[in-house]
Amino acid sequence: MRIGGARLRALLTLLALDAGRFVPVDSLAEALWPHGGPLDRAHALQSLVSRLRRALPGGVLRQGPGGYCLDVPPDAVDATRFERLAHEGGHALQEGRPDQAAALLREALALWRGEVADAVRLTELRLSAVEDRVRADLLRGAEPGPLVAELKELTAAHPLRERPRALLVQALHRQGRQAEALEAYESFRVLLADELGADPGPELQATHLAVLRGEAAGARGNLRAPLTSFVGRAEERAAIAARLRDNRLVTLVGPGGVGKSRLATKTAGELAVPGGVWLVELAPVTDPDDLVHAVAGALETAAPAQARPRDQLGRLAAALPAAETLIVLDDCEHLVEATARFAEDLLGRCPQLRVLATSREPLGILGEALFPVRPLPPDEGARLFAERAAAVRPDFSPDDEHAVAEICRRLDGLPLAIELAAARLRFLTAGQLAARLDDRFRVLTGGSRTALPRHRTLRAVVAWSWELLTDDERRSAQRLAVFPGTFAADAAPLVDELANKSLLQFTEGPRYRMLETIREYALERLAESGEPARARAEHAAYVLDLAERAAPELRGPGQLAGLQALRAERDNLLAALHYIRDIGDPSTAARLGRALSFFWTIGEDHAEAAAWLRLVLDVTDDPEVAAAYLLNVILSGDPTQASAEAGRLRELARDADPVIATVIRAGVASVTGEAAAGLAAIEAGEPCPDPWWRALLWFLRSALDGSLGDMEAMRDDLEAAVAAFRQTGERWGLAVSLSHLAFAQSTLGEAEAGIAALEESVRLARRLGTGDGDRVWLALLRVQIGDLDRARSELHGVLAGNPAAPLAGRAEVLLADLARADGDLAAAARHLERAARPGSTPDPSSTVLFLLASARLAMAQGRLDGAREQLAEAFELAASCRDLPLVGLVAVGVAELGLRRDPSGAAKVLGAAHALRGGAGARHPDVVRLTGALRDALGAGFPDGYDQGSRLDRGVALALVRARLTPP
Repeated sequence: MRIGGARLRALLTLLALDAGRFVPVDSLAEALWPHGGPLDRAHALQSLVSRLRRALPGGVLRQGPGGYCLDVPPDAVDATRFERLAHEGGHALQEGRPDQAAALLREALALWRGEVADAVRLTELRLSAVEDRVRADLLRGAEPGPLVAELKELTAAHPLRERPRALLVQALHRQGRQAEALEAYESFRVLLADELGADPGPELQATHLAVLRGEAAGARGNLRAPLTSFVGRAEERAAIAARLRDNRLVTLVGPGGVGKSRLATKTAGELAVPGGVWLVELAPVTDPDDLVHAVAGALETAAPAQARPRDQLGRLAAALPAAETLIVLDDCEHLVEATARFAEDLLGRCPQLRVLATSREPLGILGEALFPVRPLPPDEGARLFAERAAAVRPDFSPDDEHAVAEICRRLDGLPLAIELAAARLRFLTAGQLAARLDDRFRVLTGGSRTALPRHRTLRAVVAWSWELLTDDERRSAQRLAVFPGTFAADAAPLVDELANKSLLQFTEGPRYRMLETIREYALERLAESGEPARARAEHAAYVLDLAERAAPELRGPGQLAGLQALRAERDNLLAALHYIRDIGDPSTAARLGRALSFFWTIGEDHAEAAAWLRLVLDVTDDPEVAAAYLLNVILSGDPTQASAEAGRLRELARDADPVIATVIRAGVASVTGEAAAGLAAIEAGEPCPDPWWRALLWFLRSALDGSLGDMEAMRDDLEAAVAAFRQTGERWGLAVSLSHLAFAQSTLGEAEAGIAALEESVRLARRLGTGDGDRVWLALLRVQIGDLDRARSELHGVLAGNPAAPLAGRAEVLLADLARADGDLAAAARHLERAARPGSTPDPSSTVLFLLASARLAMAQGRLDGAREQLAEAFELAASCRDLPLVGLVAVGVAELGLRRDPSGAAKVLGAAHALRGGAGARHPDVVRLTGALRDALGAGFPDGYDQGSRLDRGVALALVRARLTPP
């Protein structure tokens, strides 16, 4: 299509450069009129947008929060597609795939036509792409003649740019024109000296030196051409090369199968080393005295067998090239002491020598620079799996990406294990293979026939490392294998020694972890030793001691430190809990449950915390655990199971500490809907000397008040809870009390005070690391005071910072309500569609809010029967939770449905909603609009109907709302 007018084309260009994203109005206006422009730039921009919208297909140009968006796929814009292809081509070049790189870069450069927007950045990117493409052509053996001509034009156009000059020198030398190659270098050196007073960079100097020595066209060494592609690790290769520039001995350390050998040879092969790169494979060498002969053999030199060892080393040193030389000593771990002495001596004799070693533990000599080799990240592991799978099954397509990701994760990202797994796809699907990894050592066999025996099966890879351990180290590894998560250095003896030998991975903390493959092998050995029960008992005792030491910190100023200590042990805590449950040890279960009860409560997923505490109660009748269980049930909003166990829980209160007994009685009353009895239990309880438990009792009183709809009492009790929690210095109780206080204040028309309480709650939650759940509620309060822009900003911030469910689901529901109120029903439907994803509404209250928002959208679309069904489902779910304010919120939706079907009874339903919620949400825009619409529809009849409903007993009010939802 043709877009007329320079300004209009400029607007289209600006939007196209950010295709798929909203560009702020201010940014567009500044770019279109950088020197002022019209007085009302916003109005002028709106006029331009209207003209552009008419010229484009419908729906392509969208307006959103604070700006405009060209809603087209990024690849529909040549500039964006060019950037993607250029990046992919450069990446392929870095990974040693010159054919693919050349194809991608040619495709990218073919998109370049005429002048472009964002010219400086894209022109620089185009120039880099041209250089990458030429480099790829050189590597793939393309005819150098045309490349020389192209590079001469490029160096003429960019005389001070170094990379085209280096490529020109290489291309001329490849063509056999050494004199011209040297002249090209010299002329550039003189130009730099005259113009800038500088010398050529290291890359060009190395290229020049290689040409002088006649080595650029075919570097010396014994590295063999690989038979398979090398996937990923571009950053690691660059880092190793940099390490070798600064250090004469670099050792790659890591567990077996992690890819040290291939990484070392790949990196070494990419270096310009005048004396050559020489690979020495030490795996077949079993006698330390044969080490010098192995190196001499690799370098094709003679070291007489009858000579003494130092004479042999002297002959080897004399035989090395005089130019800088790199020796790769591969697989040193079984000869680590002999290799250390050899490397130290040879490096001392040969200043031109550098050594790149691979080993499962450091050589441990002065001057050694270590480079830990990590497993492949998930994306590179999946790409390696796909490439190797396609080699054995040409029709392979990674349709089951989840299964491929699971395979790579379970195999710890170890390249050798991934390659062995991919080979099994001759007979299995990815899903079948993933399901069989519990028996990985039997499944992952059949490696290359030409590989060393210890590289042909996964078991052999791990066994090689295992046999190099001492007996004490093996026992320690077996003990650590029962730790499913990371662990500290004091978890078992010899942790540092095992980490030094790459049996453990070092993580932040500082902590350690055992790769799953090594762990499975160690568990096999543990089972064979006959001591798995003892190892698990020791693990549980270690975890219990740690939990009991951290627990007291959680209810006071030291909460953050205690949380950090226990969060690091999360997987180990659960493993210990399941072990104690399995052996049925009630005393230990009670101790662990008491130690962890508040830690689980702070974790924010109260349904999950209740499930873990319920598991403890399967083993022990501990009252304090029961009290924590009830607290989490109340906070989760789903009292079903706890209500069914009310009798047993009341029994636990009989012989409990008086304060714990009061908490249990109040909690049972809350989950059974007997709020008055719960308040009476608190009143009758003994005075509480502990400030934290006293604060908790105030909080429980407020929950009982709220279930009775007494919002003033709820607010007063929460203010007392907030003051008490402040005294303790404990942040979680304070944050939760502030959050509930904000709810009570908003229902009483004190939205501004509620916002202040929620803002403090959000700050506390962030310090605790428990998420931004209150930000959605904060946005809702901003809606109630009419601050819609800040509400939207808050919600979009939630989605940008944490798009995962369930927080995002609640944000999407509220955004749907805002879009519906603005009349944008299509946007509302999109938000609700995202909120309907599995897991987005995991708790009952979130599900009620989703159903209510869906019903309101259905009403706005005229689908009244569908709205009634959704409201009925929401009403029954809210009623089952015994959450009267939530029921009242649904009742407002029922009144809105009544307005559309039979306004005569809608005013009474709205009054009933008031009776249920205690006046909650009276300032909400939906309630305000509904009240106004009913006044208009009913006139003088509205106050009478509303007053009748608001004076109803809550039980009668519930029956009235339920009756209005009954199908006609």
